[in-house]
Amino acid sequence: MTQDRRAQLAANLAQVEDRIAAACAAAGRRRDEVTLIVVTKTYPASDVRLLAELGVRHVAENRDQDAAPKAAECADLPLTWHFVGQLQTNKVRSVVSYADVVQSVDRPKLVDALSRQADGAGRELGCLIQVALDAEVRGSGDSGVAATGERGGVAPEAIEELADRIADAPGLWLGGLMTVAPLAGPYAGRERAAFERLMDFSTTLRAAHPAANMVSAGMSADLEHAVAAGATHVRVGTAVLGVRPRLG
Repeated sequence: MTQDRRAQLAANLAQVEDRIAAACAAAGRRRDEVTLIVVTKTYPASDVRLLAELGVRHVAENRDQDAAPKAAECADLPLTWHFVGQLQTNKVRSVVSYADVVQSVDRPKLVDALSRQADGAGRELGCLIQVALDAEVRGSGDSGVAATGERGGVAPEAIEELADRIADAPGLWLGGLMTVAPLAGPYAGRERAAFERLMDFSTTLRAAHPAANMVSAGMSADLEHAVAAGATHVRVGTAVLGVRPRLG
C-alpha cells in the first residue's frame, strides 16, 4: 500500500512540477524563483514522510491540533513547516514549537504573542502578513483587521503598520505577504488580477523592508495565475495529495 501511495504522490508531484515549470517559462521566470509548499492538512504523517523522500522540503498545515502531533512525528525530516490557517493566540505557544513560518499574521495582538513565545524559546520565526483583498474597498473597521469570514487577513491599508510591528518584534522576521484568492469583492473570480494587486502591495512593502520579498499566493486551481503575477511561493494540496474527506 505504501508503495502504491508513494507512486501516486510521485506522479502527482511530477504533474505539479510540470505546471510550475510551464508557468515560469510562460512568465519568463526561472523555475528556482518559485518554491512549492505542499499543504498536508488532513493527511497523515506517513504521507509527509513519503513527500520528504520524494524531495519536498516545504509543507503547510492550517490546524494546530492536527499539525502539532504530525510535526512531532516528522521532527527528524529536513522540512520547513508553514502554518497557514487562522491562528488564535491560545494556540501560539504550540505553533511556535514547530512552525518555521506563520503565513497568516493579521493583527497586532498576534504579532505580540508570537514574539513573546518565539523570543522566549530562542527561535527566529518567519511571519507573512495575510492580506484580505476583499477588504480593500470597504475599509478595515476600527482595528485594521478585515472581517472576511473564512479567508481572514488584514485590510491592505493596515499592512504598513503591521509590517513595522513584526520587523521590530524580538524573535520574529518579516518574510513578506500572503493572500488567498477572494470569494467576494472586486477580485472575486479574477485570480490573476488579485495576485497582481498583491504584488503591488509587495513592491510598496519592499521599499521599506527590502528583505521582505516572499509573496505566497496560488493553490492547486490557480497556481499559474500566481506564478504569472510574480509569486515566490505556491501552496498546493489537492493536486499533490488528492481529494480527501474533511476531518472534523
